[in-house]
Amino acid sequence: MSGDFTPEQKRYLEGLASGLQVARLARAPASPPAAMQGHDGADAPHLAAQDRVLAAGQKLSDQEKFKREQHPFDAYSRLREQAAKDEFPKPADTFRWRYFGLFYVAPAEDSYMCRLRLPNGILKHWQLDGLADLAENCGGGYSHVTTRANLQIREIAAKDAVAMLEAIQDLGLCSRGSGADNIRNVTGTPTAGIDPRELVDTRPFAREWHFHILNDRSLYGLPRKFNVAFDGAGTIPVLEDTNDIGFQAVDVKPGFGIEPGIHFRLCLGGITGHKDFARDTGVVVKLADATKVADAVVRVFIDHGDRTNRNKARLKYVLDSWGFEKFLAAMEERLGAKLARVPAEAIAPRPEFDRMAHVGVHPQKQPGHSWIGVVLPVGKLTAVQMRGLAGVAREMGDGDIRLTVWQNLLISGVPEAAITAAEEAIAALGLTTKATSIRAGLIACSLSKSDCVLETATVRWTVEIDGAGRALDDANSPAAASTGKYSSLWTTANCWGLLSKEQ
Repeated sequence: MSGDFTPEQKRYLEGLASGLQVARLARAPASPPAAMQGHDGADAPHLAAQDRVLAAGQKLSDQEKFKREQHPFDAYSRLREQAAKDEFPKPADTFRWRYFGLFYVAPAEDSYMCRLRLPNGILKHWQLDGLADLAENCGGGYSHVTTRANLQIREIAAKDAVAMLEAIQDLGLCSRGSGADNIRNVTGTPTAGIDPRELVDTRPFAREWHFHILNDRSLYGLPRKFNVAFDGAGTIPVLEDTNDIGFQAVDVKPGFGIEPGIHFRLCLGGITGHKDFARDTGVVVKLADATKVADAVVRVFIDHGDRTNRNKARLKYVLDSWGFEKFLAAMEERLGAKLARVPAEAIAPRPEFDRMAHVGVHPQKQPGHSWIGVVLPVGKLTAVQMRGLAGVAREMGDGDIRLTVWQNLLISGVPEAAITAAEEAIAALGLTTKATSIRAGLIACSLSKSDCVLETATVRWTVEIDGAGRALDDANSPAAASTGKYSSLWTTANCWGLLSKEQ
């Protein structure tokens, strides 16, 4: 008889049975939870973790209840129905639709914002051109570059939500898992593969992890969001130490019990905006094992992350509670092998970062070619600018658009003979490739006002700082990096935690 049920019906029946059991527990808390065991399928680890919370007499957070009642990926038909009726979601579905990359941003705007996934922050010129069309046809005519080297489009009407999602896939892109309790956009060194100083090209590793996530449903529905970054030790930092997992390319010296050469150093537990950076675990990972090791970290987190208190549900808090050695031991049990540990003196010094290299013209490892960093005040790009930059990348570069965690972008592969023409074309779009140290570091909130405290003030300050930077640029002033008024204001903005982060 069970063979007659569709997968959706089986999922519904499983959820119904689970819900009935929860109700029984509420009426008779002393009853044994045996009937709640034995989940199967991709969602089993998450359901089992929730079962343990309920069996201990604790309450799940509202978001965990939403996931338990109906997995977001099983509710796409309802999203389509809401779009057909031009209706925005109720709270439970507001959370669920974030699994598809749709954020209902009320009360700031009565509209959706859609966030993409771009592994290593790289997209092709024709994809940016297509996104410009989508921004105009389904959104507000602009996009924002986020602090995870990603793009998001705002002012999307309810009726256009599904059209937006499906058109993004038509472009060979996706938005799946870019919000809610999922592994977010995978960041990597923006100059990967073109940087003369890098130890490793991060693109294949970011891409492998990206597709590993997309094709394994059991990696969705974590206790909270989860960030992973790959730093290839190139010229531009990727801020991997603000991620839950940071893979840092390092050169291991001979004589320390493992094969010398380039490995990833494993850092764990960073959280953006909390002044708590990922810490070095003492573990180094073979490059080919990065995805396998990241998977083990995430699965330990799935089993043991807090599903009752959203404020304590990040990986950092598991590490704080357990200590690193216990967590690494749990990883080793998952992996079925010991992790390689080396002392600090086994690691050769890494190349120095250049904090200004994401702006302006810089030579690539490919002779006769450069990347050009374009300044985007508050990370914003109009559709016209998107098309224009796509054209510059197509006609004068290698066709790639590389986004950075500094909310700007690079156009790579520009021949020496085309640099002046490229800069002029960029300037004609109302953008610049030149900046003072102040302007190069500007980051402002591109989310809803409810997602970023005092966003309006932040944007206003950012524009003021940018204006001061322009004045300093125009005057060719050497005081750009030390102007007291604006450096003080910038420090204040940082202290208040007003910088944009991808939520």
